[in-house]
Amino acid sequence: MLSAFTAGLLLITVSELGDKTFFIAMLLAMRHSRRLVFVGAIAALAAMTVLSVLMGQVVSLLPKTPLHIAEIVLFVGFGFKLLYDASQMSSMAVCEDVKEAQETIEQAGTLVGRRGIVLQSFALTFMGEWGDRTQFATIALAAANNPWGVTAGAIVGHAICAAIAVVSGRLLAAHLSARLITGLGGLLFLLFGIIAWVEGA
Repeated sequence: MLSAFTAGLLLITVSELGDKTFFIAMLLAMRHSRRLVFVGAIAALAAMTVLSVLMGQVVSLLPKTPLHIAEIVLFVGFGFKLLYDASQMSSMAVCEDVKEAQETIEQAGTLVGRRGIVLQSFALTFMGEWGDRTQFATIALAAANNPWGVTAGAIVGHAICAAIAVVSGRLLAAHLSARLITGLGGLLFLLFGIIAWVEGA
């Protein structure tokens, strides 16, 4: 269970820093109560994690050999994709991500009141996370590891990133190297692919 927790924690923490949902939480926290934005964001991320782990448990019922191959291909594929993305990034990559998050918030409109802020934070975060690479990675981890450990590790990782976003996201964004974070994420995905291959062998 500890290895599943660690895998979930590392994968989510590195992958989510500087992600679209990170900047959504950061920008919302600049307009509204940080606490309310955090509550909405972490509720959405926890819900997405539980849903992904449940999907992983369903996937784990498939034949083991094709499932193992798919897991390796997924991690290695994401790893190389992220490394390629990092090599192509400009110094303005973070600004572009912030702009995209800003457009998402503006398109959604503004909800008022405490409940409205939490709901907006929840909805934008949940939709931003849907179909994200971390969702697929969580499904793959949960299919091959202890689901309780993956769930706990992923939720803690999401909580760390959401807390950083709402408390000091603006400061971090000014000094964040999107290329470095993306490259580290790529290396981490490759590492998980290698571990999956070694464990299967």
